[in-house]
Amino acid sequence: MKILPTLEGGLRIDAEDDGDWQLLSGITRDAVSCDEKLSLRLGSFITDIAVVSDWLEYIVPELEETFHGHLAHLAAAISAARFEAAGGPGPLWITPDDAFHWYSALNQARLALEERFGFGPQELIDPAELPSDMRSAFLRSHFYCTIQSLLLDHVMR
Repeated sequence: MKILPTLEGGLRIDAEDDGDWQLLSGITRDAVSCDEKLSLRLGSFITDIAVVSDWLEYIVPELEETFHGHLAHLAAAISAARFEAAGGPGPLWITPDDAFHWYSALNQARLALEERFGFGPQELIDPAELPSDMRSAFLRSHFYCTIQSLLLDHVMR
């Protein structure tokens, strides 16, 4: 897989085979892989009981709708590009209008992986020492972070 900035201010992801498409499709799977929704997990930082009830009533539904919309946008883009490429080599375009959807979905996936596996600071981890499922999740999280960095550097300036 190759990822390059475009002249139009976006990114082009060139998938080389079905494995690349599966990796990209895994973003949405990872994002929803926790038992508890992200909006509820974020609310766990609130300690004031009065604020917690407002969070649950007013914020959680809107956050869930927003998070779901970003994941749906990403899933549709990946699915359409994969279909166009017949599961083989092909491009996936991220336009400036798509950038925030991608950034949010990648962030949701990274937060879910961190919640599930508790990696902590990445520079302290040797992937070779991790069990295979944890190593795979760690490498996906690092890959997602790389795409987020490219989005920040080239698209969301």
